[in-house]
Amino acid sequence: MAGREGRRRVVLSVDLAARRLGLRPGMPVAKAQALHPDLLIMDADPDGDRAGLERLALWFQHRIAPIVAPDPPDGIVLDTTGADHLHGGEAVMLENMVTRLKESGITARAAIADTWGAAHALARYGRGPITLVPPGETAAAITDLPIEALRMPADLIDGLHGLGISRIGPLASMPRAPLALRFGPDVARRLDQAFGRQAEAIVPVRLQAPVQVSQNFAEPISAAETIARYITKLVPPLCAGLEEREQGVRRLDLLLHRVDSRTEAVRVATAMPVRDVRRLTRLLCDRIETIDPGFGIERMVLTASLAEPILHRQGVSALIEEEEADVSDLIDTLANRVGSQALYRFAPVESDVPERAVCRVPALAPEDGKEWPDHWPRPTRLLPRPEPIQTMAVLPDHPPVFFIWRGIRRRIRCADGPERVFGEWWKGDAELTTVRDYFRVEDTSGETFWVYRTGDGEHGETGSQGWFLHGLFE
Repeated sequence: MAGREGRRRVVLSVDLAARRLGLRPGMPVAKAQALHPDLLIMDADPDGDRAGLERLALWFQHRIAPIVAPDPPDGIVLDTTGADHLHGGEAVMLENMVTRLKESGITARAAIADTWGAAHALARYGRGPITLVPPGETAAAITDLPIEALRMPADLIDGLHGLGISRIGPLASMPRAPLALRFGPDVARRLDQAFGRQAEAIVPVRLQAPVQVSQNFAEPISAAETIARYITKLVPPLCAGLEEREQGVRRLDLLLHRVDSRTEAVRVATAMPVRDVRRLTRLLCDRIETIDPGFGIERMVLTASLAEPILHRQGVSALIEEEEADVSDLIDTLANRVGSQALYRFAPVESDVPERAVCRVPALAPEDGKEWPDHWPRPTRLLPRPEPIQTMAVLPDHPPVFFIWRGIRRRIRCADGPERVFGEWWKGDAELTTVRDYFRVEDTSGETFWVYRTGDGEHGETGSQGWFLHGLFE
């Protein structure tokens, strides 16, 4: 990619193949073409790149955390404090982010650290595609990284290389006064930001003006009781604004601006659009224990970052009618404590293969009209993977006389079956002839199991004729 720096046309970015040929950003385009005449050069589009980063930042803000901003020229910075629990923890969240981007055709590297500068450095110069630095270990994690990771201008990097300094550790151990005298304040500022000695604010992107209320304080606050009291004052006007738009909140962000320029964030989510003052207040107050007020909070901002039209339901109109139980309040409370991914229900899928006939959906997902099969009973507990068992049975259609599972021999008292299940031939050639024969068996102790044989008991191409235990009736 080529662009202009002043009057010169220079290389702005190169892919891996070009880098292996010795090409680097900042090189004049004429020199690059002279070295490699068949080089493919495209004009850079900085405005388009910036717009693309902003769209990606909004995508992350919609799905991951409330404080998200572009980190030009090729990054996104997120403050996930207070939101990572909704995604199963920091490690699971990072892995899901990188996987989702990869599925969209974007190769990404991700890092979590105590500071923006350290996370920026590790995401670009760390050893692996995913880096998770424990709290308090930022200095040790970035000491051995190159000085290019500190977000300093190219002329400063070249000057430091001229002094023989190539790593952050030796640079951080040098006296500050000579560095500032020769290179200005940028070197010390970037070091302090990376090591957490100087705060660096993240200004989040906004697509449109959401419903938002705020409170400024003449004197900073820090007590949990005081924070809770002002939450109770902010939620009612927010709900009033939502009522004017006929909306309910699905995701609520509380941003607490500290006196040291850092921002604490609390995010709560709801399973359905809500504008109930008491419920939203309780969900926010339950998260106060995760807030670090530092030396005090000087401003609180409450934002409905995701709102949807609220659906009004017809109430009970007769004394004999029973009102439908509303469990959404309980669902919201549990989801904000254990994470939305840990709370789900099972729904049927149109498939004859048992492990494909069920899927996980959100706890309050609407019914899609599909029903569970009732022609044969299904176990209440399906094993994650069928487990092999040792049996003795008369082929082709008789159930086992006994089976050994996990070292315990169980003698069969009665059985029902077989239920024949064929493979789904449209999914692959291997399932064209696949057959399973399922039996519901009860042992002498009264326990009931769901076992199957791979194959029809006569033809080898239909399966290995081995036996497996797939579920338990409880």
